Amino acid sequence: MDIHIFWFATLGILLTGYAILDGFDLGVGIVHLTAKTDTDRRIYMNSIGPLWDGNEVWLVTFGGALFAAFPDVYATAFSGFYLPFMLLLFGLIFRAVSLEFRSKQESVKWRKFWDVSFFSASVLVTFLFGVAVGNSIMGIPIGADKEFSGTLIDLLQPYSLLIGVLAIATFAMHGSIFLYLKTEGETQTRLQPIMWKTFGFFMVMYIFATIATLVGNPSVINNFRDYPIVWIIVVLNVLAVANIPRAIFKGKPFYAFMSSCATIAALTFLFGAALFPNMLISSIDIEFSLTVFNAASSIKTLELMQIIAFIGMPFVLSYTIIIYWIFRGKTTLNKFSY
Repeated sequence: MDIHIFWFATLGILLTGYAILDGFDLGVGIVHLTAKTDTDRRIYMNSIGPLWDGNEVWLVTFGGALFAAFPDVYATAFSGFYLPFMLLLFGLIFRAVSLEFRSKQESVKWRKFWDVSFFSASVLVTFLFGVAVGNSIMGIPIGADKEFSGTLIDLLQPYSLLIGVLAIATFAMHGSIFLYLKTEGETQTRLQPIMWKTFGFFMVMYIFATIATLVGNPSVINNFRDYPIVWIIVVLNVLAVANIPRAIFKGKPFYAFMSSCATIAALTFLFGAALFPNMLISSIDIEFSLTVFNAASSIKTLELMQIIAFIGMPFVLSYTIIIYWIFRGKTTLNKFSY
């Protein structure tokens, strides 16, 4: 495999891992305010308490790999999305603070403030991720010098905002299914209608986003014509989406959660397939786009990083597997809980 394509695929794997793993704990934050009791909200937070910081390792690894493998993309993206990235960082920090501070006092106002903060930060982070994906598909103003030449308004295209809302809908569904899987008793019973509502919200946004993508940017399926095998992922994506309500109806939350994971993985793969070989598309001139070839580090750097990746990735995977194995089962509250 060409070393440039290897790193494009590796970034896709890291992004998929992050979207699936941090996707459900962002989703828990999005549905957090639907909990009717303080106990339910504590259970929601404790369901992701041992997991959320480990999930964000995938984002950190993605950022580090992007910086080292495709420095021009990293530089252009951060210069163009500087304010959104600062808001993203603020949101990620505030989510962590909300988790840690929420149960430090029993004051109703204190807990209400951190509940709203947890919800707002989760929505903000998810929305910004979706907007970034939308801009990547539609293109941003990049000049011949590989520099972003637009303004913040250029990033707030209707399509990008639509994908931002789709991201919220997707993670809300993913998070509610995860919560249903991790809870029991009355808390689990109260989550069932929330699962159906978030799935319905996702389906509406999924259909609208698909139509908007095909109508507004038909070039996204160019690679599908050149590599018909990619259509298999489209079929698998549809099957995964269809299996979510089936599994919920049959009372099989694990299968519903696996189908939700498969849906997110397929959507991430299709995003990469639509972009390749581009990484950032120029809306000024397609020739100015940053690709896996013209924006990459030297071959020697990529080859050295490949060796490091083969050494380091097993540690990331092992850590993730061990943590999820240790904290498997239903969520319960004790004196060490949030």
